[in-house]
Amino acid sequence: MSDNKQNSTKQNGALIPVNTDIAAQSEGSIDENALFERIAAIIESRKSRAASYANSEITLMFWEVGRHINSEILDFKRAAYGKKIFSTLSRKLVERYGKNFERENLYRMTQFANSFVDAESLPQLAAVLSWSHFCELIRVKTDEARQFYANDASKRNYGVRELRRQISRKAYERREIANTQLTEQSAVPFNVFRDPCLLDIFGLIDNHLEADLEKAILKGIERFLLEFGHGITFVERQKRMIIDGKDIQLDLLLYSRTLQRLIAIELKIGEFKASYKGQMELYLKWLDKYERQPNEEQPIGIILCATASREIVEMLEMDKAGIAVAEYWTHLPPKAVFERKIREILEEAQERLERRKLLTDGGTERQIDYFIEAKDEEEF
Repeated sequence: MSDNKQNSTKQNGALIPVNTDIAAQSEGSIDENALFERIAAIIESRKSRAASYANSEITLMFWEVGRHINSEILDFKRAAYGKKIFSTLSRKLVERYGKNFERENLYRMTQFANSFVDAESLPQLAAVLSWSHFCELIRVKTDEARQFYANDASKRNYGVRELRRQISRKAYERREIANTQLTEQSAVPFNVFRDPCLLDIFGLIDNHLEADLEKAILKGIERFLLEFGHGITFVERQKRMIIDGKDIQLDLLLYSRTLQRLIAIELKIGEFKASYKGQMELYLKWLDKYERQPNEEQPIGIILCATASREIVEMLEMDKAGIAVAEYWTHLPPKAVFERKIREILEEAQERLERRKLLTDGGTERQIDYFIEAKDEEEF
């Protein structure tokens, strides 16, 4: 009796499994079901690759059309003339190539070309993101924020809805707010967390306890981990530590695969207190001694509070001890209020950075972006 073997062959760059016994006859007949499944797998694989390739080419085509319109009409001081011929041009294109070239979409193509000027890096994004993704991205007002959202969506394979959600929740701006805590001597990596942390999805009531907050986070752990970036995994709840014969417990323990280090999370209701620093330092020293693996970096800690004075956090120089502090919001305010609050926090952070520069001989300035989306009727 011979063993069935599974080999593979490469055709046009694709690795296709080949069953060496597929043609073997049993009682004078071929296994038609097996043959059908193999042919179907080939078709589905090729269809998927073709769709991805077509999507990329269509997106790059739209960019090229937009760039050509900009260079031939708008960039040569003929904007008034360009606006007049937009309708004529789109009508002719629609007649020949369909509704994708209607006037509004044609205008988006010119915005697309203006927003993504780097022709070398664009194909990498276009291979992952669709035209619908780029339509959301061109609404972002600054190059830095737009590039952040584009790269984030590409790395995390966001759908259009999730990308829109990240933009509306100011993921980039909250990351910049968090970065203002960090100095050149910081033990907390740059761009590792966001402040404030938005926990509105958990349906917490205003008079919740720390235990309620912990349960809510565990219930929505996937959304919670998204607040801390890519490659974060959940390790343990109520991590037990024994110090000098006494049991102490850390609320949540996470691990970052990209940073290769443990992340300790401590949840606090109410306002941040200076005493929390010593408590977190104790946790981090224990984790460093008993849990850290040889190939890992030193653990870092994040303290989540209902409110936190960023000036106090800065004075305590907690980042040098590997500790960051972030506020958490259990409910999102209306969009206009949310945008105003984010803008106020950014402005306050910018002022503190300017004061820090005046008080030190040198240092690297952290660039703070003031992008705030234009108001529209869309709700969170």
